[in-house]
Amino acid sequence: MKFLYDDESFSFEALRAAGYAAYGGADLGEVLVTCRQIPEGDEEAWSAQWAATAARIERIGRDALAAGHRVSAREALLRASNYYRTADFYRRENPAADAESARLARASQQTFADAATLLDPPARALRIPYEDTTLPGYLFLADDSGTPRPTLLYHGGYDSTLEENYFALAAGALRRGYNVIAFDGPGQGSTVREQGLHFRPDWEAVVTPAVDFALAVPEVDAERLVLVGTSLGGYLAARAAAFEHRLAACVLHDGVDDFHEVAAATAGRAAATPGGMEALMAQNTMVRWVVRNGRWTFGVSDFDELLKATDAYTLAGVADRITCPTLVLDAENDQFFKGQPQRLLGELTCQKELILFREDEGAGEHCHEGAISLFHQRTFDWLDTVLAG
Repeated sequence: MKFLYDDESFSFEALRAAGYAAYGGADLGEVLVTCRQIPEGDEEAWSAQWAATAARIERIGRDALAAGHRVSAREALLRASNYYRTADFYRRENPAADAESARLARASQQTFADAATLLDPPARALRIPYEDTTLPGYLFLADDSGTPRPTLLYHGGYDSTLEENYFALAAGALRRGYNVIAFDGPGQGSTVREQGLHFRPDWEAVVTPAVDFALAVPEVDAERLVLVGTSLGGYLAARAAAFEHRLAACVLHDGVDDFHEVAAATAGRAAATPGGMEALMAQNTMVRWVVRNGRWTFGVSDFDELLKATDAYTLAGVADRITCPTLVLDAENDQFFKGQPQRLLGELTCQKELILFREDEGAGEHCHEGAISLFHQRTFDWLDTVLAG
């Protein structure tokens, strides 16, 4: 679905940023005036213009807070956080040495942290024990009654951040009476830059400590703990659920059966391109970003190492170990994992359901960007039914 740009990646990321308007993460006018100043495919302009918008909106939030306008401050700071994240998105050539990338990431985290204290009730910042360190998270509560409620344990995927997780899922969950523990695992958000943690295929090693943590939170109903993973998180959450059996349900948003297959397809495209991978990256924004982000989040130096590292990211021989009810989501025009949700569904032996989101209802993009209300309606209606049963 084309949105503002012909470039597939720019179109998708602009739609992603705009889609969070449903939960206060954007204003459509702000998105439009920002994007019209960004030429097609110009990554430097993308970063500069989104950063300028983010700074302008952050100033509104800071001024409102200083004047005692709590709601106005919260709303502006939430939007600023999303815009700073968007500004940093393509800065992946060498993030470890990119001071501007680090600044933008910190600004996204800080504006959200400040907004989180202004939520009703305020979100609680968490540190979840993991091996010899901790993982960052937030506890979002539907109310301040202290009543144990069904709770989502939620993480993103290949490029999502803890702060984005509020817009992507938590805000919709809170409206429906669910609590949410959102967290960044290795390879996600601040864990890469600040802790040197990278993706790992045995994601149960990440989720099991998070489940241990969640079950010690008084507001969590231990019998109704649900794991949700977005994008590459559709593989990660499924892998974890195959070995962690204290879950009441699992939602794969969307279903991913084999991540290596995607990397191998990219290698095939490079082999068929005169000039190989370098030429393909120069020509294609999406490929360039996928390779650069993968090097960063997987902790490898080149695409060949990334290809090798993804080899273990498959659910073959694992999916049939999932025992909890599982919802597999699918997008008609998914540009990354097309066909994989249906294949994964066939490998599951638990109670299962697949929901296809179609292009003609505005929901056919990867992870249903631009149709977040429909995604939440169908997902939470399914969860309501399963948990009630």
